[in-house]
Amino acid sequence: MTFENILFEKKNAIAYVTVNRPKVLNALNMATMEELRAAFHEIKKDEKLRVVILTGSGEKAFVAGADIGELSTQNGVQGKAYTHRGQSVLNLIENLGKPVIACINGFALGGGCELAMACTMRLASDNAKLGQPEVKLGIIPGLGGSQRLPRLVGKGIAMQMVLAGEMITAQEAHRIGLVNEVTAPAELIPRAEAIAQKIIGNGPLAVQYAMEAVNKGMETSLAEGLYIEAALFGVSCATEDKNEGTKAFLEKRAAQFKGK
Repeated sequence: MTFENILFEKKNAIAYVTVNRPKVLNALNMATMEELRAAFHEIKKDEKLRVVILTGSGEKAFVAGADIGELSTQNGVQGKAYTHRGQSVLNLIENLGKPVIACINGFALGGGCELAMACTMRLASDNAKLGQPEVKLGIIPGLGGSQRLPRLVGKGIAMQMVLAGEMITAQEAHRIGLVNEVTAPAELIPRAEAIAQKIIGNGPLAVQYAMEAVNKGMETSLAEGLYIEAALFGVSCATEDKNEGTKAFLEKRAAQFKGK
């Protein structure tokens, strides 16, 4: 598939996905969302790819928000359908089975903040700004912001961000747990690549099952989450990777995982 709104590259078991609409600060229109869907479906199927790095082109924005021109023409029925389509793309990213590292290199507002929250972890450059300003347009977050944000930072802080609609700095986002780390702009991608290489050195199935245990456990009670963890632990114990990993540890050598 030929992409017009994103850049897609594969290198050293890492997929690089870049939203590429710098003239509109990488705003998300539905065409861009569908290209993201296609790219992430390809990543999911490609066994050679282990980690994804997602960012925005240019120096000003990760994704500055939704395409307001496109949004302004929608009625109630169209708006509901729009959010369902967008949410399904973000759900694909969140449940990819492979870690997705968001590199927030500027504005991540509205849909951009929601896109970042669907990722496995978030790194931000020290000049990044994040927020959910939808109420300023007379609407509410529609791509998961009202749901993922309180799960990440707590109900009170999420309410303040959503209801006031104010931007926060990368440093404040780190303080409240919205981003994992803050780096200088030039170090953003290299830091993500360093984390990616550590992940790549681990068992592929173990990484997948660990992510599934966390994601599914967040949606349940503690007792149910522990049950999910036990089940996935049992599944991991039945893999060739588990045999190789424990054997390599005992033999004091690096494990050679095969994802089986």
